[in-house]
This record gives sequence, structure tokens and C-alpha cells, in this order.
Amino acid sequence: MKEVEELSFGDSATGASERKRHPWIGKLIAVLIVIVLVAVCTGAWAWEARLRHIIVFVNGQQVEISAGTTAKQLLDDHDDFGAHPGRLMAVDGSMLKANGGHPVQLKVDDSLVDPADWGNTRFSGNADISVESGGDVVEGHGIDYEPIPYTVSVNIKGSVIQMVKTRGKDGKREIWVGDVSKKRITKRVITQPVDAQIVGVSPRPQGHKVIALTFDDGPSDQYTAPILDILKQKGVKATFFDVGQYSVKYASLEKRMVAEGHEVASHSNTHPYMPKMKRAALRAEITAGFANMKKASGVSTRMMRSPYGSFTVDQWKDVYDLVDYNVLWSIDTEDWRRPGAQAIHDAVLNHAYNGAVVLMHDGGGNRDQDIEALPGIIDDLKAQGYEFVTISGLLKLAGISAAPVADKSGDAKK
Repeated sequence: MKEVEELSFGDSATGASERKRHPWIGKLIAVLIVIVLVAVCTGAWAWEARLRHIIVFVNGQQVEISAGTTAKQLLDDHDDFGAHPGRLMAVDGSMLKANGGHPVQLKVDDSLVDPADWGNTRFSGNADISVESGGDVVEGHGIDYEPIPYTVSVNIKGSVIQMVKTRGKDGKREIWVGDVSKKRITKRVITQPVDAQIVGVSPRPQGHKVIALTFDDGPSDQYTAPILDILKQKGVKATFFDVGQYSVKYASLEKRMVAEGHEVASHSNTHPYMPKMKRAALRAEITAGFANMKKASGVSTRMMRSPYGSFTVDQWKDVYDLVDYNVLWSIDTEDWRRPGAQAIHDAVLNHAYNGAVVLMHDGGGNRDQDIEALPGIIDDLKAQGYEFVTISGLLKLAGISAAPVADKSGDAKK
């Protein structure tokens, strides 16, 4: 026993001696201890973060993942669970870029996780995760405005007087212009257009028995004055549809018409056949006719009678902004045929009715028969109870008027 103790003592002494002679041994032992501790900790961390598995629920389905799996890793490992980013859409609804919209949405326990935080987001066991596709995004846009052109409707068939019932007015719409696509779409209508309507009327005033005498193609130096004399003697008012170039030439006669209470209106400027005219020429012709009448007598009017009564839908569409009324007739005396004074008289008396418009002439040819027939026409119509009115008077009695001209900015449709 003693030997053993001595031997042990001797070994202990020797060990101490050895350590004194080799100090690095102690350091080696310390390093080994640290390595062992690091290994133990690393293993514990690896177990917790990498080796240990947890269960989470993605879109209601159970998924087993490593405890340290990040949201980004989860999505990458499962192809975003079939979800996808939204699209970038043009203002017209077409696609500009497949993945240009909002990113995939990831929620953990109903809390939305910002994509910037996916790499740092980990899950606890039984986490409730939802993965949804991102929403589409519409490109940015500018705003522009465009007019909505109005249309012109013409319904004048079978009427005595053609007139503008409503004035055309453009509408307005809001246009979105895509920042990327440059496409233009109508976003909304701000104001609806107001269509222009040309209609035909045949006035028959209630409670009255009236007739309108009208004279075309004047003024003339030979026939207008005698007709005015008869009308003055009989106390009758009539309407004269004058040719503009003759209004200026015989301005004193036109002034007399106005001074004696008759109505003057245009019969064009040079008496052309209007359906054969181009738009620009037609507009110039009508404008000149009105202008020469104003120059001659100071009268501004928007009433006319087209030469030969020829004025179609196309002509109305070309000039409806210049004209309020195109007056035709319901009784044609055919005086231009020179059928005789009695035939002219009978044409009027045999076809007279309340609201009738009678066509005669004070120019454009030999009108002796009109002058001869006129006194009897007036006397016999008066005997039947007729009152004589101008065209404006006839319209007023019937309660008919053209739409007011709000402004002069709109041009007729081309």
C-alpha cells in the first residue's frame, strides 16, 4: 500500500513537473474543452433550427418544415403554392406585363407579411399560413377630354315648312391615356350630345281661318310695285322671298315691303339649283343671299325658300346652322306657265284651306297675270272668312318656332 501511494505521489509529482516543463498542455486542454462546448451548442442549435421539424398549415393543408425555415424558403420550396404575382394591365384591360402587378400575398395568422421581411420571417408550430396570388395593377394614366359629336336627323317629307327643331351640341367625354401603353380609352361621359333635328310642319292654327300669300323671284322693277299697291289697297300682308342680288339692285322696293308691314325672306342670292351645289358653294350662296337682304333693307332673317323648292336632306345637313326655316308651299298657282288670270285665281280658291301657303311671283318673268288675278283672289278669300298672314304670323298662331340659336360656334356637319 505504501508503494502504491508513493508511486501515485510520484506520478502526481511527475505530472506537475511535466506541466511545468510543458505549459502548452494546459492550453490544449482548455481549447479542447471549448471545442467540446461549441460542438454541444452547435448541435443543440442545429437540432432546434435545422434538424427539428414542425408542422404548419398552408392554405388549410398540413406541411412539415424545418423549424428554422423562412417564409422565402417556404415559398421557394413549394413554387409559391401555385400563387403568382399580379399582372400590369393597360388602361384598356390588355396585359402589359405578366408579373408587373402586386406580389404574392403571404399571411401568418391573418397578419400580412411584407415581402421585404420574408427572408427574416420564421414560423412556430401549427402556424396558420395563407398564400394568395397578388392583384393586378393598372398602369398610371393621364386624363384628356374629347368631344362626342352630335348627329343631324332630318325628317321633312310631305311638309309645307321645314325647320330646325333642336340645335346640335357636342357632348364631352373623359379619356384616360396610359403612361406606358399610350392607349386611349373613354372612362366616362361627362355630358351627352344633343342631336340636331330638322322637322317638317304644316301649320293649321286652331280658332283661326288664315292663309299666307307669298311672292318669289323679286324684287323687280316692273311687277313688285303694282303688287305692293294692291296689297296696300286691300289691307293685306304677304311674304316676299327675294333674290339677294335683286334686293340690292332694287333696294327701295325691298325697303317699301318692310315699311308696309310685309315679311321679307331669302330666295337665295342668284337662284341656283341647290341640290347640285357643293357644300362650300351652297353655304356661300345662302350667306350671300341673307347678307344682301340686310344690306338692302336692314332686315336680318334666317328664313328662306329654296329655288324651285328643291332642298333635300343633304342640303339641310350642309347648312342647318345657317337657316331656321325653308318655306315651301301648299298651293302652286303655276303662274310661271301663264295659264291666265282666271286659272291663277281658281287655283287658289279651289284649294284654299286654313293654314295654306300660296305660291305666286313678282319677278323672274312676265307677271301681268298675277297682277290681274290678285285683287279677285284677295276679295274672294275675304268673302270666305280668310285672314291674310305672313309666314312668321302663321307660325306664331300655330305656336311653332325654331330652336333658338345659343351661339354661333358650331358649324354644320361635314
